[in-house]
Order: sequence, then structure tokens, then C-alpha cells
Amino acid sequence: MTNEQQPTAQPAVLPGAPPGQSLRVGVVGIGWAGQQHLKAYEALDGVSIVSLAGMEQELRDSLQAEYSIPNAFADWKDMLDHGGLDAISVAVPTFLHAPIAVAALERGIHVLSEKPIARNAAEGQAMVDAARKAGRVLDVAFNHRRRGDIQALKGVIDAGGLGRPYYAKASWLRRSGIPTLGSWFTNPELAGGGPLADIGVHALDYALHLLGEPKVVAVSAATHSELGPQGRGGGKEYSALASAHAFEVEDFASAFLRLEGGGTLLIEASWATYRETDDLLDFTIYGTDGGAELKVQGAPFPPVGQLRVFTDKDGESADYVPPVLPGRAHDAVVEDFVTAVRGGEAVWGEHDGSLALYRAQIIDACYQSALEQKEVRL
Repeated sequence: MTNEQQPTAQPAVLPGAPPGQSLRVGVVGIGWAGQQHLKAYEALDGVSIVSLAGMEQELRDSLQAEYSIPNAFADWKDMLDHGGLDAISVAVPTFLHAPIAVAALERGIHVLSEKPIARNAAEGQAMVDAARKAGRVLDVAFNHRRRGDIQALKGVIDAGGLGRPYYAKASWLRRSGIPTLGSWFTNPELAGGGPLADIGVHALDYALHLLGEPKVVAVSAATHSELGPQGRGGGKEYSALASAHAFEVEDFASAFLRLEGGGTLLIEASWATYRETDDLLDFTIYGTDGGAELKVQGAPFPPVGQLRVFTDKDGESADYVPPVLPGRAHDAVVEDFVTAVRGGEAVWGEHDGSLALYRAQIIDACYQSALEQKEVRL
């Protein structure tokens, strides 16, 4: 089935806001991610974008006018001090996730943060603790698990179509995709790491999601920084060769994860490596009764990738291509967050950021393993 033949995915139906009341939201960060949150909030009934914070004045003014936002600030602290917020999205460099989220939660404001949850698990723990203490929602935006092809594969696995999974591999690989050298992305103090923390966390998230959230008992990882320090791997868009800044993170990482029950998972993430030109997001899984492969190629990624399921029946091949709806990415992330907030105290405790914190704990263990060149047990 081609992309043109795919049925159109329908937006989730959200609970209505109380009569006369609207959920008042703010967005901190006005780059690509922040703009995805703005578009998603704008599309929802009973949600009002009342505040915006971002440092680039011209872009901030433009977005304020486009979305008719009454309040706009250069400093996120001024936005929080101004008040009048029920929830915020945090779409800024990783080193600011924890300070902004904790400050908002302490004010009783629900928080949706971009991934990863923070630079490390210690900061992530502080965010989770603040959410639990405040009794408020803390969600983290893992938009790739909302892909339609990943959801379709999840249905196959959960229905027992592959039997018991025992091996899986997930990766996000770029040939020349180092974010701007000298920016926060390539500074470990600001980003927490390179592609493993930036895009590898997406592969880790959707892999664990597909496998049913197994416990990771040990990791063995390696990181490499081979192209970035030479000014390569940035592509024309990023002008890597023209940068005078140091490249201080890895440009490729791989991690072998041992799972409770004996299964294993391999994670690969690269910003720069000599491979085919198109970005690749993929997942391979082997089970006792079948296997599956998902390949999504090209950046930006197409809404539907190539998904195949391999199995047999009566000793003969019974491979097939499951039907797939396009996913809805950040739209679904924001809708899920708003639904949780509107769910009230009965469900807020289920959304405390602990799942994203677990991802951070695994990523920390991977970096420790790479540094010490030995397996690390969790």
C-alpha cells in the first residue's frame, strides 16, 4: 500500500473543558519543537495559548501575532512570574529542562517537556520528585512512538503474532547530520551527550515500548567521535568546516542491552557516519513465532515506513504487510498531555515522568559503560 493510498488518521477526541473555562497553556522555546507544540495546542478546543517565551525577538513577535498570544517574554522566569498558567510546554536546550520544569511544577503548573527528560538521570529525578510533590502531570515528548507504523507493529507484538521476542535492534542513523557546531547540541554541559542522548533516546524509547517495557539489567556501550572533530559530518546545512568551536560529544554510539528474561536489544545512533545519504529510523525484532522489520528512510521521515512481518503457517511462508495509518507525532503527544491534565487528580499520579526518567538512567549507564569500557549493571 503506498502512502497515497493510506487512510487518513483522525485526531483524538479530547474531553471538553468545563463550561466557560479554557485550559491556559504557555510554550517556552520557539524553535522547531516549540512551534510543533504551538500548532498542536492551537488545534484543540478548550485550550488557550496565553504565554510564549523565547529569546529571538523577531521570531517571538511573529509567533505571538500568528497565534494571537496575549503575553510574550524573552525570559521564561518572567513568564512563570506573570502567572495565569495551567500547563506549559518546555521546548528549549536540554540543560534548561530541569530548572524550568521544577520551577513550574512548584507553582502547580503541569509540564510537558521535550526529550530527553534532562541532561542526566539526577536532573530527571529532580523533575519527577517535583511532579510527585506537587501532584501535577509531568510528561515527556516521545513523538516517534506515536508513528502509525510503530503502533501497527505494537499491535502485532501484543497480540502474540511473533511469539516471545528474544532479540531486537533499533537505530536512528544519519550520514551528515551533526547539529550546528558550537551550538548547545555539541556541548556536553548543555546537551548531556551527542546522538545517543539526542536521537538515540528516541530509538531506545520506541524499542522498549514495542517490547512491553522490559527491565534493562545491564548495558555495554561504545561511543566514537571520529568525523565531528575533523569538521566533517555537518553537511552543507550546518557548515561544520567553517566552525571554530570544538566538537565535544560523540558522533556515533552503539549499546548492547541485556533485558530481564534473557532478551537482548541493540541500539545505534549516529549524527555522522559513512553510510547511505538518507536518514534511517528502523527496528528489527526476532521472536519464537515470527519476526518483523520496520525501515523509515529520508529526512523529514515519511509518515509511513516499510513494515513487514515474517512468519509461517503449516510450514509455509506467511509473511505479510500490516495495514498502517499515518501517525500524528507532536499532535498526539500534546493531545495525550492535555487529556491527562483534564483527567484530574485520579490520573495525574500516572503521569509523573518516571518512564522518561528510566530512559535517562539507561542512557547514563551507556555513557558510563563507554567511558569505563566495561559492562554496567542497572
